[in-house]
Amino acid sequence: MFALESFNQACFLLINATPVSSVLMIKLAIFFAKYLILLIPVLLLLMWLWGERAQRERALKVLFSVGLALLCNQLIGMLWDHPRPFAIGLGYRFIDHAADPSFPSDHTTIFATTAFAFWLAGKARLGQLLLLLTVLVGVSRIYLGVHWPLDILGGLLLSLPYALAMHAAWPRFGQRMLDGLNRSYRYLLAKPIALGWVKA
Repeated sequence: MFALESFNQACFLLINATPVSSVLMIKLAIFFAKYLILLIPVLLLLMWLWGERAQRERALKVLFSVGLALLCNQLIGMLWDHPRPFAIGLGYRFIDHAADPSFPSDHTTIFATTAFAFWLAGKARLGQLLLLLTVLVGVSRIYLGVHWPLDILGGLLLSLPYALAMHAAWPRFGQRMLDGLNRSYRYLLAKPIALGWVKA
């Protein structure tokens, strides 16, 4: 365990930015680390509001997969309170972050689970693109000093079982959930639907 932790710290120090790092690189990393994650809820919302039934089902499946992933991450954090780099005074931090458990990375988990869920739902190219973005987000969070490399690797590796679990469970309740949410959606947004602003 000590050897693994030493390796983790050594890799972190190789990637972590310093006060003499490029300002442009730090700003790009901040964009990837903090704001790129907004792409996922925007994408799911667009799929729901203007997509066909199959797209809505994919969006809902992704949402439930991510929900399961974040719940499991919280349980892992409660069982293993691994400190972040800045919490032990290692390296440099360039964005604010609470000193909560570092493992696994929630940002990486959200992106990777979304990628795998889309892949399993028949959208392989979108899944591949999101996996590429997962790497950019994860490396950026190491670069900015808020995560260890193994936090990112853990988030990436754990995401596939989360997505597979939801994919396997989906036939048992997915269609009923989709039908119920569709009915509520049509009721709550009846006016915009009637005006043609969004799909029924």
